[in-house]
Amino acid sequence: MPERHNVRVNVAAMVVDLVERYRGGPAPLVAVGDPVVRRIAEPVAGQVDSELLRELSEIMFATMHAAPGVGVAAPQIGIPLRLAVLGDAARGIAPEVAAARGRVELAEFTIVNPSYAADGPDVGFYEGCLSMPGYQAVVRRSESVLATFTDLDGREHVERFSGWPARIFQHETDHLAGIIYIDKAETRSLSTNAALGERWSQPTPDAAADALGFDLR
Repeated sequence: MPERHNVRVNVAAMVVDLVERYRGGPAPLVAVGDPVVRRIAEPVAGQVDSELLRELSEIMFATMHAAPGVGVAAPQIGIPLRLAVLGDAARGIAPEVAAARGRVELAEFTIVNPSYAADGPDVGFYEGCLSMPGYQAVVRRSESVLATFTDLDGREHVERFSGWPARIFQHETDHLAGIIYIDKAETRSLSTNAALGERWSQPTPDAAADALGFDLR
């Protein structure tokens, strides 16, 4: 496999330009096919001052809310920097669905230079991506992770997430390595949002696995 996506860019200038354009509101989402979502993002290492980084985070939250979604990584708005925002109000979820998926409220927060280590069994559920709208597919991810990240004030955190918060953390952190959920998905499970709502809205994807012919183990 070729070395990928280590194109040198002036990230600081990109952040300045984006903040000037979209301060106070959402930024456009970048779709799959744009090289920035496949690039390995640069670690945050002082190339952007703290106030500008905070403004970038605010734009990312506005973008997440407008979509709406439960996370946005900086490459999804065109910035190849190891930064993401997460948050899930988990409202309007049927109790049996929430219980099966471990879908609980996740307070909004920003992760800088995150990483994770699997800390539980793999479980498969449908998930989608704001950079690949209109589709979802089953992805097996660790049910629990040990997450490491820095916040916007420079404090280091090591936290354990489980259930849907663990899935969100893994999904957004993967973006920073140029990995999109479809890279890890059971491709036979790929469904349009319409088909998912009509056929596969059960708490777990077991029925979809039987009918579409993919393995959940």
